[in-house]
Amino acid sequence: MGVEFTPDPQLYPFESRWFDSSRGRVHYIDEGDGPPILLCHGNPTWSFLYRDIIVALRDRFRCIAPDYLGFGLSERPPGFGYKIDEHARVIGEFVDHLALDGYLTMGQDWGGPIGMAVAVERADRIRGIVLGNTWFWPADTLTTKLFSRVMSSPPMQYAILQRNFFVERLIPAGTERRPSAAVMAHYRGVQPNAAARLGVAEMPKQILAAHPLLARLAREVPAKLGAKPVLLVWGMKDMAFRPGPSIPRMRETFPDHVLVELPTAKHFIQEDAPDRIAAAIIERFG
Repeated sequence: MGVEFTPDPQLYPFESRWFDSSRGRVHYIDEGDGPPILLCHGNPTWSFLYRDIIVALRDRFRCIAPDYLGFGLSERPPGFGYKIDEHARVIGEFVDHLALDGYLTMGQDWGGPIGMAVAVERADRIRGIVLGNTWFWPADTLTTKLFSRVMSSPPMQYAILQRNFFVERLIPAGTERRPSAAVMAHYRGVQPNAAARLGVAEMPKQILAAHPLLARLAREVPAKLGAKPVLLVWGMKDMAFRPGPSIPRMRETFPDHVLVELPTAKHFIQEDAPDRIAAAIIERFG
């Protein structure tokens, strides 16, 4: 089952493409020419999140942005568990299908762990890494663990599935200025009902449930990717990934890094500071 939603070509001026993975049909966009950059979204977003960054980069980079199964315009296949290791396997298949080599990988929110899980298995094909407002280690702060437990509780699962809580509440809370009605319609339109929101509802559970994968990434990212050139773009007003605990760990993992602070950006940095992020990517990797 896919989602019947047609993006506005003014806001999302891209051609939709499809990849038949082993678990279901993945929607993606593949725009521009040049070195490839894989753009990995988090929860409850989709490739639409990267629209302004892609427009700014596509004359210099080949911008590839998939929607995970259960997100955006991709399928919601029966029997798919929407667990992080499952998403990572599907995106790994996707990267191999496109035969990406010498590629940059960018991740924010769950795009960090998903992109890193794909990258540690293909370290020789990774040219560089862009990370912002994300992580790749087991939940280690009380607030993060509490967020996972609260969002996994029956009342909050009901709010996520029946009332689209993540889209209606967390996107406005996680952006510097509330997105326009048209932008909100694009986040809302791909999550039309409870059945379409199963992937969104599973991700907060995975903060704790994906402990084995996150523990493995905490070891393998420094070992296999620690020497890569890295760009850190950080929304300094994010309540979920506060700069205080997050940035030092990132800097320690990646000695060859450039840090660009986004002073007023909150969690959804691609909505709040797309031009700054695109300029930083061009400066670091262009």
